[in-house]
Amino acid sequence: MTLFLDPDRTVRPFAQHRPSEGARSVLPAVLGADLQVPLGSGATASFANFDHAATAPCMVAVAEAAQAFLPWYASSHEGSGTLAAISTARFEEARRVVRAFVGCRDDDYLVFTRNTTDAVKLLAMAVPEGTTVVVFDSEHHALLLPWRDVRRLPIPASVEEMLASLDEELRALGGDVLVAVSAVLNVTGELMPLEDVVALCRRHGARVAVDAAQLAAHQPIDIAGLDVDYVAFSGHKMYAPFGIGVLAGRPDWLEAARPHLAGCGATVDVGDGAVTWASGAARHEAGGANVVGAVALAAACQTLRTAWNSVMPYESVLLNRLRSGLAEVPEVVEVSLFGPASERVAMVAFTVDGVDSALLATALSVEYGIGVRHGDFCARPLARHLSGERTAVRASLGLGIGVDHVDRLVDAVRTISEIGPRLFYVAEDGAWWPSTEATGSRLHVPPTR
Repeated sequence: MTLFLDPDRTVRPFAQHRPSEGARSVLPAVLGADLQVPLGSGATASFANFDHAATAPCMVAVAEAAQAFLPWYASSHEGSGTLAAISTARFEEARRVVRAFVGCRDDDYLVFTRNTTDAVKLLAMAVPEGTTVVVFDSEHHALLLPWRDVRRLPIPASVEEMLASLDEELRALGGDVLVAVSAVLNVTGELMPLEDVVALCRRHGARVAVDAAQLAAHQPIDIAGLDVDYVAFSGHKMYAPFGIGVLAGRPDWLEAARPHLAGCGATVDVGDGAVTWASGAARHEAGGANVVGAVALAAACQTLRTAWNSVMPYESVLLNRLRSGLAEVPEVVEVSLFGPASERVAMVAFTVDGVDSALLATALSVEYGIGVRHGDFCARPLARHLSGERTAVRASLGLGIGVDHVDRLVDAVRTISEIGPRLFYVAEDGAWWPSTEATGSRLHVPPTR
């Protein structure tokens, strides 16, 4: 078996794609950066992908790592064949890489899940009976909905109000408490005051769970350094769209909980009416492991760790250019909870006076080859609080976006705000469709929903 598990033999297809130290100043490349998309005019344009907050494109290093591993792929943690042994080693190697990426403590569990929502649901199932969960109404639905005993706090108007409200709630509560908070507001991209939240929770003896789905691709995460108890995030938002997510954190609740899935891999022994469950991360990873997803996520983590010094300043430049450009369009109103000076990741939410956000998003796609998101962004209470029944447009940046894309978006928004869309559109089933004015027939271009 030593032959099969030797790192030089089993890791080579993955290791050859690890970024070198000399690559620190180079921005990682993504697939589709030069993708041409059809326009309603019949022409084509390079796609400007401003929808990273929903799903980021696949990083080239991730695609290469997955492709190199695929010939070696098999079921992990079972079987004695060469490929099974290699797949098991690669799966556990990926776990070690991701643990380092998020700064796990020595005894933390890191469980691979399907996505952030699945990870938060796993934590919700593991929260002991009698524990109160505190969450703000400003959160993503995945953080609002899965808890049994929950106290939902009103959407705060400022960071100071948020901390005061949380302090008052924690003072009033007795017993075990878990505070669930996002690192980044899903609607606006604003950073939450995690250090202050953690300090408050520690003062009151509460645990902290952080949804880092919108943070992981933009800034380093450090569980131990922040002293948070749990962190959840998804591969598909950090350039590894292979159906993988992560829950990392303290072992006691996860070890005591019933397995997230009851099945093969989560058991040590199954007898007549009796089951002995596995311990550790395996307890919650029943079924066929997503080995390719784990390998892909590890590749993304390794690449980002070596590129933060390039990625973060670059995104900051793009974000500032986008915000300042949109600010010069009189009809544009930037949407924020804590005010325009609040810190944020590379994301902007805005409305345009006189233009429906769904129509704006569709026109940007059909006429300019620009992909944005509109709607409530799976955080309906906050979206309605900020914009009423009117929805906003969210432009989120990342790798593969350039200055020319930012300028194209600003120019397109300015043109649409001044003279409207170039094509004629009709509303149907909650979406806008481009159409010829004379006949009302649809063009063969999918709308942005």
